[in-house]
Amino acid sequence: MKIIPASDSSLLVVFGEAITKETEGRVIALFHALQARQDDRIRNLHPGYVSLLVDFDPLAVTHQEVGTIIESAVQTGQSAASIDPEVVAIPVCYDAEFGPDLADVAAHTGRSTDEVIRMHSSATYRVCFLGFTAGFAYLGGMPEALHTPRLATPRRAVAAGSVGIAGGQTGIYPTETPGGWRLIGRTPLRMFDPQADPPTRVQAGDRVRFSSIDRITFEKLVQGHS
Repeated sequence: MKIIPASDSSLLVVFGEAITKETEGRVIALFHALQARQDDRIRNLHPGYVSLLVDFDPLAVTHQEVGTIIESAVQTGQSAASIDPEVVAIPVCYDAEFGPDLADVAAHTGRSTDEVIRMHSSATYRVCFLGFTAGFAYLGGMPEALHTPRLATPRRAVAAGSVGIAGGQTGIYPTETPGGWRLIGRTPLRMFDPQADPPTRVQAGDRVRFSSIDRITFEKLVQGHS
């Protein structure tokens, strides 16, 4: 672990260079440990795949003092890391209309579309962090066999709820936005609601499982959440 000054009001905690399940777990463990302290001097925490950015009030605490807090929190996080969070179930319809790139993923991986769906919906993912746009969940733990490059040319508009693959990542678009991930399905659930508390359906550190649903079930769930 390295603690690096990132600005006059932040420290970057780096756990490694490679994206691994162990590194992701250490980042999330520290994220939760610092959250639990509820220290008003720490203003924001920004987890990534291999690092955590700790933003603090420089008028209330020094870099050195925050570094000491981080080192103490690491021990707390390590002791709590074995506690698994509950799994958030996300229904996904892998219909061709919702997954225009599903056939391309199947061709790239040398598997049938049914096998891609089965593999994608049978894994348990970790929400490594939220980013890109409000509520966009970057999920770690996708089977290596499904790794597929992102689109060479991004789409101008990707529908809210779209589930995509980019390299070794999978994620869910919470709102309509441009995007270059390969789309393989869509969830009827609203992933981001600015009026809700919390506004995002999932948080960093949560575990996620996708469940495959048909088009009829998708439409019923859309009506139920409208």
